[in-house]
Formats: sequence, C-alpha cells, structure tokens
Amino acid sequence: MANSKKSIANSTLVLRIFTLIILAASVVVMATDNFKLSDGSKTSFKDIIAYRFVITTGVIGFVYTTLQLPFAIYYVCTEKRLDCLPEFDFYGDKIISFLLATGVGAGFAVTHELKRIIQSIFDDYEGLDEQESKTISFLNRGYIATGILFAGFICMAILSILSSINRNERKGFFG
Repeated sequence: MANSKKSIANSTLVLRIFTLIILAASVVVMATDNFKLSDGSKTSFKDIIAYRFVITTGVIGFVYTTLQLPFAIYYVCTEKRLDCLPEFDFYGDKIISFLLATGVGAGFAVTHELKRIIQSIFDDYEGLDEQESKTISFLNRGYIATGILFAGFICMAILSILSSINRNERKGFFG
C-alpha cells in the first residue's frame, strides 16, 4: 500500500509540473498570436473574445497549478498531507479541469468557424493573398495554442482522477 501511495504522489508531482509547463506554453503561444497588415492595422488575440477566454483559462490553470506545486513536492518528500488538502485537491482539480475544457471548446469552435468564414470571404475576392495567408496563419496559431491547452486539460483530468483516489484512500474506501 505504501508503494501505491508513493507512486500516486510521484505521478501527481510529475503531472503538476507537466501541466504547469503546458499551460505556460499555451498562454505564450496565444499571447504572441498577432499579425500586421500592409495598411498598418494589427490583429491580436485580444480582438477575439474566445481567444481572450482561452488565455484566461490557461492563466487561471497556471496559477492554480503553481499554488498546488509546493504541496505536491511536500507530499512526495514527506509522504504526509495536510488534513484539508485532499478535499481541496479533489474539488480544485475538478473545477480547473472543467474550466480548461471550456477554454479548449471555445478555442477550437471559434477558430474553426472563423477559418471557414475567412476562407469563404477570400474566395470571393482576388488579390488578397497576403491578407489571407496572414489571417490563416493567425488562426492556425490559435489552433496550436488551443491544442496545447487541450494537453493541459488532459493532464488536469488525470490529476483529478488521482486526487479522487487520494481522497478515497484517506476516507478508507480503498483498503
């Protein structure tokens, strides 16, 4: 049983570190997603509300994971938990997981729709190749940032399962 507890603690720490890195990467990719047209106008993630939501969910997940990281390190080193921590992990991981899932859904849906609309607009007009390529590249980076956020969601969903196991072990449901 102690070996199982140690492996869950180690897995939790590794997943929290991966989640932190992945969410940071998603935020950086989305924050640097912009382009400037020949007429001087600039478009960035701030111009699309769903992209602002994607970056906000990434930042919230990053802050939560940063808050949880010292507790995960302490748990791996000492194999002891604070009394309230399993409950906090259980509910916090689930809430953040669902929040990241909504960010992923919004990012993919809006990018898909905008790409479809943009391509139909550019099909109607000739001579806009530079604008089309920059716009499509901008939307592709939105896909990339959202895909990275999806990886963060997967890590957080696995953490949610592990926190459920930790909580149930503490209450005596397993063994």
